[in-house]
Amino acid sequence: MMKRVVVTGIGAVTPIGNNAEAYLKGLQEGISGANLTTRFDATHFKTQFSCEVKDFDPEALMDKKEARKMDLFSQFAMVATDEAIVAAGLDQLLDQLSLDRVGVIWGSGIGGLQSLEKEIEEFITGSGTPRHNPFMIPKMILDIAAGLISIKYGFRGINYSTVSACASASHAIMNAFDYIRLGRNDIIITGGSEAAITKAGVGGFNAMKALSTRNDDFKTASRPFDAERDGFVLGEGGAALVLEELEHARKRGATIYAEVAGAGATADAYHLTAPHPEGLSVSTVMRLAMQDAHINPEQVDYINVHGTSTPLGDVAELKAIQGVFGDHAYKMNISSTKSMTGHLLGAAGAIEAVACILAINHSFIPPTINHFNDDPAIDPRLNLTFNQAQQRPISVAMSNTFGFGGHNSSVIFKKFEN
Repeated sequence: MMKRVVVTGIGAVTPIGNNAEAYLKGLQEGISGANLTTRFDATHFKTQFSCEVKDFDPEALMDKKEARKMDLFSQFAMVATDEAIVAAGLDQLLDQLSLDRVGVIWGSGIGGLQSLEKEIEEFITGSGTPRHNPFMIPKMILDIAAGLISIKYGFRGINYSTVSACASASHAIMNAFDYIRLGRNDIIITGGSEAAITKAGVGGFNAMKALSTRNDDFKTASRPFDAERDGFVLGEGGAALVLEELEHARKRGATIYAEVAGAGATADAYHLTAPHPEGLSVSTVMRLAMQDAHINPEQVDYINVHGTSTPLGDVAELKAIQGVFGDHAYKMNISSTKSMTGHLLGAAGAIEAVACILAINHSFIPPTINHFNDDPAIDPRLNLTFNQAQQRPISVAMSNTFGFGGHNSSVIFKKFEN
């Protein structure tokens, strides 16, 4: 018999709040995290804005020497994980845990792009003699965040990273869920982080015409489902979840934030970057997640959609939802928190999973902000939670994330019940 898996700790570093409490406030108030980019001079780029994490000082939050050995994406991972571990009460129990049964599965789509870019620039502008930082490779490789977390806390269980573009963190959460319910680990720290607001990151996505270029109105540039949406806004940050086997959590008297009920994964097998226009495999992934969770479509109260603010993707996902949920699609709430945070790429599934958990615990639906004009291709009967949060009890929340290459994932969280 499969074991039950619950969430006993959460942590977040996002463009609208540098911890879970601040993130909750940002979601409730419908804050835009967009600003003119400060991480580099973006004046010559087509897109000159992004959703950066503000007032983040890693050396004030961790050992300075260790911080300097890490890329920004790993710093986000460590800070979010530290918060989640404290929230779970694990920091006080490390000497009582079976550390061989505590693991880390972490997601990132790109990893240490900032560090790689810096080393290449310094080589090109320098003498031409390779004098790379000895930490260049460890800072760059995207599996290093999982390694750093395990080294700090002594977790000797399963340890690896997932990479599936923007579905990376959701796949990490799904894998952690599977390892625990199969009885292979008692606790797994999971989630994801990303720090791709760099010249290469912005320039590359600009070349693909994936980013919004609304430089004259950047605060409202991330506008999922709006008729005038013109691409996503690049974000950064990360989030961590402590997943734990239910009886293990009960025995130590842990606070339980939610239950992980089910998950699904599919592939579009269609196009490098474009979604299937009818959301074919997106429909399948939601059905698989509900089947895994042993729930009916009518039980889902809220879907935190992928909703990146791209012309094709937003419509395809909503078509899939209507096909799967039928008339119930008009009774539940749907929203895209990327309207506030921007798109965190490989970390998107982590911060959106935390958004679902916060929504369950505080009985509210985070809004889809920046909606001005209805898209005639979108059914107006759908409740897309435009512009303001809505109060509503939530028993079941679904988190959808999809990635370039056609990777689809859906994770379901439930209000915990004995």
